[in-house]
Amino acid sequence: MIKIVEITSPGCTHCAAAKKLLEEKIRPQFPDIAIEYISVTTPEGQALVGQYGIMSSPGVIINCELFSMGGLDEKKLIDKIKSLK
Repeated sequence: MIKIVEITSPGCTHCAAAKKLLEEKIRPQFPDIAIEYISVTTPEGQALVGQYGIMSSPGVIINCELFSMGGLDEKKLIDKIKSLK
């Protein structure tokens, strides 16, 4: 199973755009993917920021590997998901 984790920040417009992309485009195309949203303000979020060296929001982790920071490219994301299937 593919797992995507988005590390979000309160009030972050890039985070909201990434969540919309994940929910409206990725989830319908790949319904078997697990998607989780974790706020940077939580202890778990802080641990992930430190572990992956995330410098800007959102941080997107796919299968325990940092995929992107600060924005989410739809084509690159879809290519990555397809390569993992």
